[in-house]
Amino acid sequence: MATFYILFSSALDRYYIGHTTGPMHERLRKHLSAHRGWTARSKDWRVAYREEHPDRSSACRRELEVKAWKKRERIEALIASAAR
Repeated sequence: MATFYILFSSALDRYYIGHTTGPMHERLRKHLSAHRGWTARSKDWRVAYREEHPDRSSACRRELEVKAWKKRERIEALIASAAR
């Protein structure tokens, strides 16, 4: 099992798109910890969207698909569709 996810930081007003094969709470903890990655710029990341996938390769494909969109409006529409 793997998870495709979108995080949001209010402080940065930015989205982060990724995937993980581990527990989502553990991955979020790593994003919020002291590290050198891009998400270290803020400590208010929250999970805005997530999808479960049967394997890592399908979650990775979904991540690449959404990253290719480039448009914030399209990402926000995906998030809004899940909230309904």
